[in-house]
Amino acid sequence: MNNKMNKIMVITGTSKGIGRELSQYYLKKGYTVIGCSRSESELLHERYEHFCLDVSDEKSVEKMITDVSRKYKKIDYLLNNAGIASMNHTLLTPASVVEKIFKVNVLGTFLFSREVAKVMSKNKWGRVVNFSTIGVPLRLEGECIYTSSKAAVEMMTRILAKEYAGMNITVNAVGPTPVKTDLIRNIPEDKITSLINRQAVKKMSDHGDIINVINFFINHKSNMVTGQVLYLGGLS
Repeated sequence: MNNKMNKIMVITGTSKGIGRELSQYYLKKGYTVIGCSRSESELLHERYEHFCLDVSDEKSVEKMITDVSRKYKKIDYLLNNAGIASMNHTLLTPASVVEKIFKVNVLGTFLFSREVAKVMSKNKWGRVVNFSTIGVPLRLEGECIYTSSKAAVEMMTRILAKEYAGMNITVNAVGPTPVKTDLIRNIPEDKITSLINRQAVKKMSDHGDIINVINFFINHKSNMVTGQVLYLGGLS
């Protein structure tokens, strides 16, 4: 394996949904993909490696990235895809749900960004892409905690972009419209329709829409693009 030529990508939350689609796409593109989730992955590929862990467990994240660094000598790309949601009115939201969402969405994104950046800094190059949601600019009722966690991810994205710029590491975020995944399966159809009608482009995102944004962010020519949040659907 020529590590200088081989592209090493870490993706969190790869057992299903968008994370699995991202893994399959970049494997087809010739990347080596290292994924993780709480459960085992059914994705079998000679260039795919899977870790079972909780993204908010600091020691587990540190060990995973140390193992990856030792094996591959570098990490080029990090996609912080892992996330969970709970769509409830705040009066019906227990503290345990708040803690769980913030641990996965915010702490998980922070831990992976911190540990992977340590590896990227050795080669003075890297691309980090985080995941937000159009729920942030739309300030969607019923999604207070989920949207608040993603607003925190957006602020983290902007600050990390400044902190990592000297190491030639860019940090950006994509904010998809609803995508047909387990994350939205319990949301009533009328609510999804109402949300889509507030967009300029009145349809759901698909995986290709998200991948298109990620490809722009991780492109070698995107050296001047950092600290940005790009919402799909015509939102700003």
